[in-house]
Amino acid sequence: MPAVVVELPSMLANAAAGARELPARGATLRGALDDLFARHPALRVHLFDETGRLRRHVLCFLNGRNTRWEDTLDLPLAEGDRVTVLQAVSGG
Repeated sequence: MPAVVVELPSMLANAAAGARELPARGATLRGALDDLFARHPALRVHLFDETGRLRRHVLCFLNGRNTRWEDTLDLPLAEGDRVTVLQAVSGG
């Protein structure tokens, strides 16, 4: 399985033992996220809703490409790919 790097925003670092960049392995984006959740289970509730979909305020990029418009997270990964997770922040 390809090794990838998952980048997290600073507000999620506490759910990942303080790390902002984490290694993950998976044949697909979903597989890599599941690998990450196996080591840092608190991340799952921040990123996914009860139906298993990304929360509305979470954006996930694969090598800079927004995955929001994809039908699935079962996108194939290659060695060295970068996954960037961002959370929308609002307020005034």
